[in-house]
Amino acid sequence: MDYEIRRGSFDMAAAMLVSGTIGWFVLMSGQPVLDVVFWRCVFGALTLLAICAVMGMLRADAISLAGFGLAVVSGVAIVGNWVLLFAAYSRASIGIATAVYNTQPFMLVALGALFLGERISLTKMAWLALAFLGMLAITQDHGSPVYGEGNYLFGVVLSLGAAFLYAVAALLVKRLSGTPPHLIALIQVCTGILLLAPFAHLGAGLTLPVSAWLSLVTLGVLHTGLMYVLLYSAIQRLPTALTGALSFIYPIVAILVDWAAFGQRLEWLQWLGVALILLAAGAMRQGWTFSWFSRLTRAAR
Repeated sequence: MDYEIRRGSFDMAAAMLVSGTIGWFVLMSGQPVLDVVFWRCVFGALTLLAICAVMGMLRADAISLAGFGLAVVSGVAIVGNWVLLFAAYSRASIGIATAVYNTQPFMLVALGALFLGERISLTKMAWLALAFLGMLAITQDHGSPVYGEGNYLFGVVLSLGAAFLYAVAALLVKRLSGTPPHLIALIQVCTGILLLAPFAHLGAGLTLPVSAWLSLVTLGVLHTGLMYVLLYSAIQRLPTALTGALSFIYPIVAILVDWAAFGQRLEWLQWLGVALILLAAGAMRQGWTFSWFSRLTRAAR
């Protein structure tokens, strides 16, 4: 394995490990969701600003005016995605919310078909059907998490909404090819600051305990700024198939963190639903087909 693959695999694995702990830091901050996302944007913006400055991305010609507009709109979608996902943690649990959130590839395929005229193959429809069965299995078990506000089904809906907004952001970012990704991320979090400042309890920040500030700073610096660096470094170095395979680390770590930190255990139907969704999402990312079935059928004749 050459250096680029080893380095890319390490960066991707590290990015997914970090992502899997987001839910724990969100809940441990003890703050309202809008405040958590606002401070994530603030500390993330400071980190990304420093990174972009060091990498020489803060140039007038780094992004066009039209590209800037697209980045801002994608920022609205990304921030909305964080708000919905973080709100889902305390309702459906970190593990279930993260698993349902991994329906993003199907949302992106649907949006691509609607707005880009991309064709949906029978194979993709089959994986979509499998993910839908996973969703049915998850929604049949209404066990609320051992922490938070309960309302399990609403948490599942919030996770689906977060996945949809992420797909919208990804579709917009696709049109920004050639623009430094760290600069796009900086514009997105700055958009979040402007959006959420009127709703954040800024005065309450003076009375927050040190533990809450540590969680918020970590979400901004580690889970936003540094995680973006690792993720984009990996994407640039790895083939798409390997990137997709390593992305499975994220939901697995989230489920393990949920169990280790909060004692949240999934019921068997929930496990089945999680497995079906992750299998279908992984198959979509890897581009798996059913050609093996056709070959097996021909061989049996």
